[in-house]
Amino acid sequence: MKQISLLILLALFAGSLAFAGPYYDLIKKAGDKKTFPGSNVLVIFDSTRVDMMETGLSHNYIHWLYKILTPEGAKGLSVIKFDYDPLSAWSEIRAVTVYHADGTQTVLDTSQVLDYPQPARAIYWGAREKMLEVGRLVAGDAVEVQLFRKGFTYALLENGGDDERYIPPMKGHFYDIVPFYSNDPVLLKVYLINVPDTKVLQYEVYNGEVSSKMWHKGDRLVYTFSKKDIAPFKGEARSVDASDIATKLLMSTSPDWKSKSTWFYGVNEEYKSFAATEEIRKKVNELLVNARTELDSVTILTHWAGDEIRYLGVSMGKGEGYTLHRGEMNFTDRCGVCKDKAGMLITMLRAAGFEAYPAMTMAGSRIDYIPADQFNHCVTVMKSRKDGRYHLLDPTWVPFVRELWSSAEQQQNYLMGVPEGADLAETPVSNATNHYLRMTGNSTITADGTLEGEYNVTAEGQTDAAIRGMFTRSYIADWEANVEKEVLRISPLAQLVKVTYDNPYNYLAGPIQIHFRIRIPEYATLAGDELIFTPLLASGFMKRAMPHLSFDASLEDRKFPFRDRTSHSVEISEKIALPDIREIRYKPEPESGDGSGAQYNGTLTRENDTLKFVFNATFPKRIYQQEDWDSYRKAVAYQNLLASEPVIVRIK
Repeated sequence: MKQISLLILLALFAGSLAFAGPYYDLIKKAGDKKTFPGSNVLVIFDSTRVDMMETGLSHNYIHWLYKILTPEGAKGLSVIKFDYDPLSAWSEIRAVTVYHADGTQTVLDTSQVLDYPQPARAIYWGAREKMLEVGRLVAGDAVEVQLFRKGFTYALLENGGDDERYIPPMKGHFYDIVPFYSNDPVLLKVYLINVPDTKVLQYEVYNGEVSSKMWHKGDRLVYTFSKKDIAPFKGEARSVDASDIATKLLMSTSPDWKSKSTWFYGVNEEYKSFAATEEIRKKVNELLVNARTELDSVTILTHWAGDEIRYLGVSMGKGEGYTLHRGEMNFTDRCGVCKDKAGMLITMLRAAGFEAYPAMTMAGSRIDYIPADQFNHCVTVMKSRKDGRYHLLDPTWVPFVRELWSSAEQQQNYLMGVPEGADLAETPVSNATNHYLRMTGNSTITADGTLEGEYNVTAEGQTDAAIRGMFTRSYIADWEANVEKEVLRISPLAQLVKVTYDNPYNYLAGPIQIHFRIRIPEYATLAGDELIFTPLLASGFMKRAMPHLSFDASLEDRKFPFRDRTSHSVEISEKIALPDIREIRYKPEPESGDGSGAQYNGTLTRENDTLKFVFNATFPKRIYQQEDWDSYRKAVAYQNLLASEPVIVRIK
């Protein structure tokens, strides 16, 4: 590490982070697969220098040195590849050098760099990738890469030719999000940025420590951030996003979130994103002809925008990114991404006389308070006439869902683009009882072990969506087969005698309900005068609607917060009639728990020749902290125990 530190000091003195090669001694002393067990590649250094212009345009000079530790690592670096979006950024592979383990080196011809469309699914905005074939590598080889980039990472409204297109939309401002974590070990990571001394650069390091320095250099301010010996980041199954728990640096010259909010409002109003045409007004009036209340109107328009604007992102010219496409375009094309669905809803709500605006959010991870642009999703906010408050609507996530705002987005940060400006906010927790699963049943087990029974399943909110998805996500011809699959998961001998269900497309009528009549030969095992079985509703029936059962309850402790699909509750009750019961030889013990992560209870009681099984559980949040895990896992473990430990009954 001493060699690297000396190079850093010399580079900083010169105002550059371009390390001077060759690096044979550095590569040799860096370590090997014994030094870094379990890793395929070692990052010897990862350096970035950013030059910010007065306009907000930034030039990025990026320099890496990788060492191959294993054949798998050699395979991974056989092609150098970088993604970029030509609407807003330029990427150029300037130099690639291979330092072979035998002491020779190969300088690759960068004129052979290929520029291909980036693989895409559902969103086809013209993103591309540049790649250069490195060729065969072996353990001990090292690869040096120098890359130049300018621009920013989000595609925005085009501003003109030359470098104009690479200036961020909030002109004169700069932001960046710098991860100081990696899947590979990193000996040294350095980030240097110099900005005009007229700019105020806010920054903060989250989830760890990074060394920092700042000084004047002429009319520029120079900031450096560095971290040594970064171990590979290892998360946990179902933990929150890595950016929420691993070390990262956020920086921004934007003064605060309120400034971003008013800017976001302004660019869309100036572009007239939500101007309604006569055709749109006519459609709105047609849709709302039978609406009687504010909620009726908002519900109808939200579901229309969600259902009728197909999710498909194609480049539509002006209006990508933060500037939303005009309502007229969305109404004509009937396709787009989240911002097009949100924009269509805003346009229709305004045409109906409501006050509505766009909002930005981040699906999947936290937004921190430094106003760097941490957004990947667009939604709608509507000011209610009844209470004067803004309410969130999301036409992207509500098709075939009874909610107007998806509770899979609870505890998620968002920023409204409203005329008065707004601060960063967080979506509220949705009460678990808004997302219930209720199952009741009456079963009969005969002396030969055959089970016959009738069962009712009803659900609401996001749990309703999980069950309704058996129908809405497949062809009508497959509906009954999909229901039968749920029964066959219990036993391959199961017979679906009869099933009835509501029209799954009439999701405004009420919670979905399904009625089953089931017969399963040999369901209970007959051993002498004993019947051995598990209550059918304890066996994992409709597991698709119980997301907590996908967690590994054997994990005793968690280092990081974790996330479920949504807050939710489970209510199960089943009566099991049996032949003359002499005694219950074994049954799982009743258990209950009440903690910050879950509340649960389960019992199995006898009334003459009938057993009654009851299990209830409440999982109150979507995002949980480490201290919530103990009660959460106990609830999951107990429900798993009820499914795996059978009841043993002695009959006459």
